[in-house]
Amino acid sequence: MRRVIGTFLGAVLTAASVSCTDYITDEGEGIAPAAPTGLFYRLEPSGDPDLPNGLILRWDASSDPNIAAYNVYSRGAVGDFGLRGSTSSPSFHDDGEPHLEYYVTAEDADGLESNPSATVFVDERLRLPRPNSLTSISLDAAIHLGWSDNAFQSDPDGFWHYRVYSSSYDLDNGACGTSWTLEGTTVSPTFMASALVNGSPRCFGVSAITIEGFESLWSALRYDTPRPDAVSQVVYTQAGDALRSGFRFWLDANSDQQAGAAELGLILPGTLAGLDFTLTGTAGSLSLTPVRVNTDLQRYGTGVISALSDVDIAPVGGYARTPLLAQPGMGYVFRMNENDGFYRYGALRVVAVGADYMIFDWSYQTDRGNPELLRVMPAARR
Repeated sequence: MRRVIGTFLGAVLTAASVSCTDYITDEGEGIAPAAPTGLFYRLEPSGDPDLPNGLILRWDASSDPNIAAYNVYSRGAVGDFGLRGSTSSPSFHDDGEPHLEYYVTAEDADGLESNPSATVFVDERLRLPRPNSLTSISLDAAIHLGWSDNAFQSDPDGFWHYRVYSSSYDLDNGACGTSWTLEGTTVSPTFMASALVNGSPRCFGVSAITIEGFESLWSALRYDTPRPDAVSQVVYTQAGDALRSGFRFWLDANSDQQAGAAELGLILPGTLAGLDFTLTGTAGSLSLTPVRVNTDLQRYGTGVISALSDVDIAPVGGYARTPLLAQPGMGYVFRMNENDGFYRYGALRVVAVGADYMIFDWSYQTDRGNPELLRVMPAARR
């Protein structure tokens, strides 16, 4: 069974370090208040397992109306206990790096001090192991994170939650930023980082926290980049609907085509020269056909995919301008050059094919040169 939170059971202070129950005052003999009970602590994680922000002590409030203050004593690895501070409430915040041991006494209005409470021992050996793995899924303005639940499994009674951190990521230099933000906490081995900027790479790390507040080492770091997507779009052949027979993943705001239209995921007339592809062919044999010279494509993998999210990193090579048969369940990756010296990548999954139309899901990475469409494969090191 898990220990009482932070309490070092069986600790007995020596006679030299405790106070007697009976006191002699100027007015005569008095009786000291009862010693506080229920003392426990909780560390405040900072992101650095070795340097918590502080420690909070809590204990049971006394029912004695004559209690004026509680005195908190502590010591490091060696040495005698010393007064750390006093408080009128049954809690105490010790800022910065905590001491090794603490106890509390109660003091009444006459200045009589109780025996010490039980001692709590700040035992870093209670720390959980770091999460063994971290994966990510690129979404529209969000990143879904998942990791191994080994920290919880190692000590279910001592586990409290996971903390998720994020920083910027420099794709060109392959390095995480130096300023980290707490994205949030969760008791499950998954987390949705939302309200992110599409096309802006982020770096993520996860730690595990015990019920005492001990923070584990971080998982290996992951970078990922959110990107726009959409589901259940419909494009037609020229014969089916000429005004909705072409598709452009991203339209440069400076383009003279369809001025004022939305920039992403445009379904346009199939006669425009700036399309990424049109749907060509006849019933039973419809194809994705590249249009502009800066767009080529390839089939993703060799078989059907269960969802657009199965398309992860855009392949490095293998692209061509050859039309590809639109097959339900198949994935396709497009490579596009926007005349700025960088490729951009889009993914498409065919949901269904009719006699003169195709239903599809798509995603597009707005970060130039970034092949991430779903899941980051390489891991960054902290």
